[in-house]
Formats: sequence, structure tokens, C-alpha cells
Amino acid sequence: MRAKRFDWRRFLGKVAVIAIPVALQNLLTTTGSMVDTMMIASLGTTEVGAVGLCAQFSSLMFSGYWGFVGGGMLFFSQYWGAKDDAGINRSYGLTLSCMMTVGIIFGTLAVLFPETVMRLYTDKPAIQAVGVEYLRIVGFGYPLMVFSMAVASLLRCTEKVQLPLYGSIVAVITNIFLNWVLIFGHLGMPRMGVRGAALATVISQGVSILVVVTLARREGHPYLLAVKRHFRWNRDFIRTYLKKCFPILCNEVLIGVANMVINIVLGRQPEEAIAALAVFRTLEGLVIGFFAGFSNAASVLVGTEVGAGHPDTAYARAWRLVYLCQGFIAALGLTLIGLHTPILHMMGMRGESFRLAFGMLAIYLGFALIRMGNWTQNDTFRSAGDAMTGTVLEIAFMWAMVLPLVWLTGMVWHAPTLVVFACCYSDEIIRYILMQIHLHRGKWIRPVTPEGVRAMAGWKPDRRNPGRDGI
Repeated sequence: MRAKRFDWRRFLGKVAVIAIPVALQNLLTTTGSMVDTMMIASLGTTEVGAVGLCAQFSSLMFSGYWGFVGGGMLFFSQYWGAKDDAGINRSYGLTLSCMMTVGIIFGTLAVLFPETVMRLYTDKPAIQAVGVEYLRIVGFGYPLMVFSMAVASLLRCTEKVQLPLYGSIVAVITNIFLNWVLIFGHLGMPRMGVRGAALATVISQGVSILVVVTLARREGHPYLLAVKRHFRWNRDFIRTYLKKCFPILCNEVLIGVANMVINIVLGRQPEEAIAALAVFRTLEGLVIGFFAGFSNAASVLVGTEVGAGHPDTAYARAWRLVYLCQGFIAALGLTLIGLHTPILHMMGMRGESFRLAFGMLAIYLGFALIRMGNWTQNDTFRSAGDAMTGTVLEIAFMWAMVLPLVWLTGMVWHAPTLVVFACCYSDEIIRYILMQIHLHRGKWIRPVTPEGVRAMAGWKPDRRNPGRDGI
């Protein structure tokens, strides 16, 4: 029997509908961060380094709530595929409650205990002092950031990806304008420096949420504003939800703690290295922004088919999404390398800080092709119901290999900064090989819907059968 041909045109169209708005949204956010960095860079490298370390505290918060985002998207996408409205509402309410708890905890730490946070991340008193000023204000925006992410996750999984994009457009414009006003004291406002940047961030987050909720209400979105139906949980549902979320949560928390230790090591490097790292993180956000579009496409396009009971289509889409993502990341990496000089100069990098920033960027882009492949595979597994495989591999290699190498090179052997930095990615190739084997075996398809479970009876992966996307 002749195998069906995979319809790439139809497939790419489906990817584009989800990936392009998400990528544009993240690109806008990264552009706003780059403008932030350029404005703050005019204040000095100490300010750049301090705000960059505060961003690492935000990343730790991200790790704390991302387990619930991953688990939530698993349920959103599979219930969306099965057209189970009650399931979507319940899972969104539980996801939002868990995420907001994390946001409130981190916001409280930032506002009330900023000195403790900054002492943890660096031993430089000047950087600590600036970071304390920034955290005391930006901490009020942490619950808003978390709420915005919960809303965006639900809208993306229910194929309303344009609404978070519109919110980001308004937020970035607001943030850039308020940065200009508050950092430098224009339009009669006092010159606030990094405190102005923090206040602009908080206000822009609030504006973004207002725009998205207003548009969702105008379009009559059936889930986002159905508050009375968000909290109709029962014990069995909570148990099932937490069982799926727990491995993802453990993964994100343990990886977040490990990354915090890595940032502590990097925060003990010279001030030029700390400033270079802050600029690198902004550029890293550009790569991750493009990647996030494919990651969300993988979660939605694979998860909906698993939930609807179409494992052949889910399998056919999954491995193609991984390679498609890697191809786009490779093109983006080459572009950044070609334009690195004007970009780094615009962000205030000169002399030693320029050399270190370019070195970090080159090392990262060398590993990005593999790294983004790993992330896409992990997100694919999670959306299909397998929250364990990627978690075990990532935690095991991070704690047994990456963290010891970074600590030894940075804190014991006092190796050059770029050597320490390169050790952060020492596990990527090994994990990629193991995850590729798991991907092609197809054992990661583990539905949570009745339709999906019935379809798995006797199912085996077949790369020659492209599923419903074929012709």
C-alpha cells in the first residue's frame, strides 16, 4: 500500500496561525527589553548589571509558576480538542489559582525583602543598592505578569492567539514611552532612573491585562470571563490535575533553583561580565521569543489531536515541528551573529564588556539549535500527556553534570567567565539524542480525555502515515 503524502502547505498554515502571533508577541516584549536596556545603559554599567540580576529573580518566579502553565496547557489543549467546555473552565480556574499564589509570594519577597534577594545574587554593594530600588517597585508587577501569562496560555490553546498579541503591542508602546518619561524626567516628571524603569514595567503590565480582557469580553470569549465556572473542582479532578502538573512543577522548580545557583556563580564575576550577561539575556529573549511560537504551536497542534483521539496526526506533527523549529532558530542565529556589532554597541557594550557579550552570544547560538530542539520535544511530550520523560532527563543532567561543572569552574578553579558560561550547556547534545529516541517511539502520547484513551487501544507509531494532515 502506498503511503500517503504529508501536506506540508496545510501543516505550515496551521503552524503559522499559532506560531506567528506568539513569536510577534515575544518579539515585541524582547524589543521592549532591548529599549529598556539601551535607556538604562545610559545610566551606567552598574545599573545595567543590577536590573539584569533582578531579571534573574523574575526568572526564578517564572520557574515557580511555569509548571502550572505547562500542566494547564496540557489540559486546555486536550479538552479543546475534545470540545469539553467544563474541562477547560475547571482547569483554567485551578491553573490560575496556583499561578497567582506563586506571583503573590515573589511579589512580597521583592517588595519587602529586596536586600536579601540582591545579596543572594551578587556580592557587589553598588549593584545591590541599585537592585534594591528596582525590586521594591517592580515587585508590585509580579502578580500582574503571572495573571497575564495565565490568560495568554488559555487564549492560545483555544486558538485566540491574536488577543495576547494586541495586549503586548499596547504594553510595549506604553513601557517605552513611560521609560522615556520616568527614567530621564521628561514632561515635567522627576528623574527616577531605574525606579522609573520599574514603575513603567508595572503600569504597562496593568495596561496589557486591561486591553486583553476588554477585547476578550467584546469577542464573547466563552472561557476567560466565565468566572463562576472556573472553580467547580472536585477531588478527583484536582488529583488528576496535580498528578500531571507535579512532574512539570518539580522540573521547573529544580531547574529554577539550579539556574539561581548558576546566576549566583556568574554574579561573582567582574562587573563587566555581569553587564555583558544582562545584555546577553535580553538577546537570548529574542531567540526564545521565536522559539516560543513553535513551542506553543507544538503544544496546541499536538495536544488537540491527542485529546480528539487522533494519535497518528499528533505523531506526524510532533517530529516535523521539532525539525522546523530548529531550522528557523539556525537562520535567526546566523542573523544575530552577522549583526552583533551594531546591536551590542547600541546596548552600551564597549571594550571588555563587548568581548564578553559577543562570546556569550556565540557560545549560546552554537548550542541553540540543539537546545531549542530539546525544549520543543519536552513541550510536545507534556501536551500529549507525558510530563515525566523530559523532566527526569533535564533534572538529572542539570544536577549531576551542569551544576557541578559550573560551580567548579566558577567558584573553585576561577576559570575565565566564558568557560564558566559554556558549561551551562554541556548536557544539551546528550539529552537531545535520548529525547529523539523517545520521540520516534511515540510512547509520549498519553491522553487525559475519553476520546483519546479509546483511540490508543492497539495504536503504534508509523512515520509513513501522516494522519489527517496528509492528502
